[in-house]
Amino acid sequence: MDYHVHPSAIVDEGAQIGENTRVWHFVHICGGAKIGSGCSLGQNVFVGNRVTIGNNVKVQNNVSIYDNVFVEDDVFCGPSMVFTNVYNPRSFIERKTEYRDTFVKRGATLGANCTIVCGVTIGEYALVGAGAVINKDVKPFALMVGVPAKQIGWISKYGEQLELPLQGQGEATCPHTGDKYVLRDGLVELISK
Repeated sequence: MDYHVHPSAIVDEGAQIGENTRVWHFVHICGGAKIGSGCSLGQNVFVGNRVTIGNNVKVQNNVSIYDNVFVEDDVFCGPSMVFTNVYNPRSFIERKTEYRDTFVKRGATLGANCTIVCGVTIGEYALVGAGAVINKDVKPFALMVGVPAKQIGWISKYGEQLELPLQGQGEATCPHTGDKYVLRDGLVELISK
C-alpha cells in the first residue's frame, strides 16, 4: 500500500485509493469509490460506491460523500458539510434510481456545515460559506453565503475576495498573489498569473 489507512477504518475490496492519501479514524470507503493521490479523509468520513474524488482533496471530519457525487482536484470539504443525492426523499419510497449527479469543480471550498442539495455544479474555485445551503449551480470564483445561498461577491484562486461588482464588467487583482481577473458576461475568469 502506498497510502495510509488507520486500523479503525473500513476500506471495502475494490476501492481505488491513490498514493500518499491518508484515511483516518472510523472512515468507511465503499468498493466502487475512486480516490486520487495526496488526499486526506478525516475522522468518520463515508465515501459511497459511485463517487470519484480527485487529487489533493481534503475531506474534514464527519462528511458523507454519497453516490453520484464527483469531486475534482484540490477541493476542500469543511467539517460536517453535507451532500445529498435524492432531491425529494421519503423513507417509504425507494428512489435509488433517481439519484442526481453533483459536481464539485477544481479548487472549490465547501465551508463547515454547508449543505449541497443534489443535482448542482459548484464552479472552479468557488467558495461556499459555513452553514450555507446550495440549491442551484454556483459560478466559478463565486462567493456564496446564506440559506438559501446567495452570491455576495467573487473570490480569487488564492481565496481572497475580489473587488468586482456582482454584475456588469470589471477587472481586479488578487491582493495576495497579484493574479488578474476579469468579469465579463456574468462570469469571472483568471486572465494572468
